[in-house]
Amino acid sequence: MVEQVIDPTAVALNFPEDNTECNEGTIISESRSEVVFKWTGAVNNDLYMIYLKNLETDVTKSYITTFEELPISILRGVPYSWWVVSKVTGNPETAESTIWKFYNAGLPKESHPPFPAEVVGPIMGSAIESGTVNLQWNGSDVDNDIASYTVLLGNSEIPTTSIGNATTNSMNVEVESGKIYYWKVISTDANGNSSDSEIFQFKVN
Repeated sequence: MVEQVIDPTAVALNFPEDNTECNEGTIISESRSEVVFKWTGAVNNDLYMIYLKNLETDVTKSYITTFEELPISILRGVPYSWWVVSKVTGNPETAESTIWKFYNAGLPKESHPPFPAEVVGPIMGSAIESGTVNLQWNGSDVDNDIASYTVLLGNSEIPTTSIGNATTNSMNVEVESGKIYYWKVISTDANGNSSDSEIFQFKVN
């Protein structure tokens, strides 16, 4: 009789909540606090890998637990994203949760910088046709006061040329065939706080 292999299921993230400021951590020092990350698992999952990305440095750390919550010491006054990958013993398959972002509370601030923008289209690494392309991204901010986006676009791996500012989450640009384009978005809020997205890339046929 062949033993049934049970697949893991993706968990539902609970805390810290998405696009919020986390004020519930235990303060360890002026620079660090301990936050208890919580999620809802499933009957079959028995191992969880928690991934925590510092959105200022792009450094991702991972943690392993068999429970559905884990206290982690993290930097105060820093934006993070986090997600959970679940596993079942004896099965190499994994299931990944959605990705949430939060701002870990630090010393009192009147405003917070926006979260780095996320690409919507063209999809990272995709190939598109020449002509007009609509660059699209998602932006978010704890204070909900993003004022504008500056888009940098070029053929070098680190784009430095601004192609304009937008108050919406998209911008049209002309691209030429046979070239690779790199672009990023700088999000700026009403108080002048800003954040840079990762560098996105696409190829033109």
